[in-house]
Amino acid sequence: MGIDIKQILEETDKLKPPGFLEVCLNLFGEKIALASSFSAEDQVITDMLFRVTDNPRIFTLDTGRLPQETYDVMEETRQRYKANIQILFPDHEQVEEMVAEYGPNLFYESVENRKLCCRVRKIEPLKRALKELDAWICGLRSEQSPTRQKLEKIEWDESFGLIKVNPLVDWTTEQVWQYIEDNNVPYNKLHDKGYPSIGCAPCTRAIEQGQDIRAGRWWWEEPEHKECGLHLHEKKSQVKQ
Repeated sequence: MGIDIKQILEETDKLKPPGFLEVCLNLFGEKIALASSFSAEDQVITDMLFRVTDNPRIFTLDTGRLPQETYDVMEETRQRYKANIQILFPDHEQVEEMVAEYGPNLFYESVENRKLCCRVRKIEPLKRALKELDAWICGLRSEQSPTRQKLEKIEWDESFGLIKVNPLVDWTTEQVWQYIEDNNVPYNKLHDKGYPSIGCAPCTRAIEQGQDIRAGRWWWEEPEHKECGLHLHEKKSQVKQ
């Protein structure tokens, strides 16, 4: 199947995110899924998906180091939408080997160690999920970080070899929270405590007023390093599948 990303972008340019998601669901069928970390953006997308289809495909990565508040909103989301959320875990042998060699807090020692931890706990489980898909939906927005400013609503993900769909790419933080308030969408309560971006508990902290919204993620690193490998930005305009 040939997918012309440029054509899809042109044809869906005027659509709001729910309509855009519906087009993508019709295009990819059961071969598209939302990768949810239960961020505010992912919760907005989850709510939109359930407005255009009865049983959207959703998966999440449980790294083993998530805050309790993330598990709380995970369960609230399951109950609210009667959602069948696939939960993927890292390979226990890889985790045990990594921790035995580098210790449980290896990510503080170097960027290389932090990326190793992200690879074992996040990237490898993600690869298992994406093998079954032709496209994945993400809650990325351009204003989130310097590494995300060139995002498109739909693009080719060179890192994982499939289509990436970013329905909220042009949304502001204010739009995200207005949608959550207007539609009573469940959200991670750490957001109320100064956490605009939430990952693993040891690698996430609250930020101060005026700081970048991802300043609390891997705060000991420079901004240009602050990706775990899930969302490296490489794209093409046309894909042959």
